[in-house]
Amino acid sequence: MPYAHRTRRDALRLTFISGLALLLAACDAPARQEADAAPKAGWPRTLDTPKGKLTLERMPQRIVSTSVTLTGTLLAINAPVVASGGSAAHSKATDDQGFFTQWSEVARQRGVTPLYQGEPNAEAIIAAQPDLIVMAGTGGDSALKLYEQLSQMAPTLVVNYDDKSWQELATLLGRATGRDADARAAIAGFDAEAARVKAALKLPPQPTAALVYYEDGSGANLWTPQSAQGKLLQALGFTLATAPDSVKGNTSMGVRHDIIQLTGEKFADGLRGQSMILFNADQGQVPQVLANPFLAGNAAVRGKQVYAAGLDTFRLDYYSARNLLERLRKQFG
Repeated sequence: MPYAHRTRRDALRLTFISGLALLLAACDAPARQEADAAPKAGWPRTLDTPKGKLTLERMPQRIVSTSVTLTGTLLAINAPVVASGGSAAHSKATDDQGFFTQWSEVARQRGVTPLYQGEPNAEAIIAAQPDLIVMAGTGGDSALKLYEQLSQMAPTLVVNYDDKSWQELATLLGRATGRDADARAAIAGFDAEAARVKAALKLPPQPTAALVYYEDGSGANLWTPQSAQGKLLQALGFTLATAPDSVKGNTSMGVRHDIIQLTGEKFADGLRGQSMILFNADQGQVPQVLANPFLAGNAAVRGKQVYAAGLDTFRLDYYSARNLLERLRKQFG
């Protein structure tokens, strides 16, 4: 075949192939654009909250927690927390940033920025540029008074933690953040360890009163069966001592399900049970309780069945709950 004919034929073939490629690309472009625009599997998600239904269009990438209680659970499920509110710094349970000691090192490793200590600061929260704000509905770390303002700036999820175990919180927050699998893994690992600890425990006399003892000896907050602390103890086989109806109804920070405040004459009357576990307390507080004249007639005090659960158990998350398991194993194993 003459060279000129071959060149002409090759040129026509190349033109045909190029045209076909352009046609296929043009046909494929709308499909690619549609795929790119489509939401990832499982999103949007709609959650039921104390403030009504909240729809999240996509998986959050910059989460701000206004609740130092909820931050620990968010970290445990590997949620992308960029900043968190804190409590007062350098307390028995907090570090220099106001973060709880049980997870403060994890927060440092992940670069979580402290926003404020104590009083919520709307400007600091907004400046962190969150695509999801997580807020407690009850408790001393609630920023609920800022809800209307903050919810105009970013999706804001309100969570009540006073009637949930940390596992229930993890499940809820896992769905909100797209970390469902991480939540299930954390829960499964913890529950397996809790089962091993339960099998090894020799319980003190039952029932057990679980409480936070006031340092001045004037009263206590008694954990209820609905509290995270109460739920964990019951899961481990403890029978929880409850207060009689005559002393109930004295609560703080709004309506709460996790504690009953016992002060004045209600203090001694409200503490029942044959043993006592002190939360947010170390071993040094045990002698103070045993020497409290208001509790001289208490069965647990008379029998010297008073134990400390640790300084990091004021709020239970994955990290402090694991620490509690280890202390209970050492004390009653």
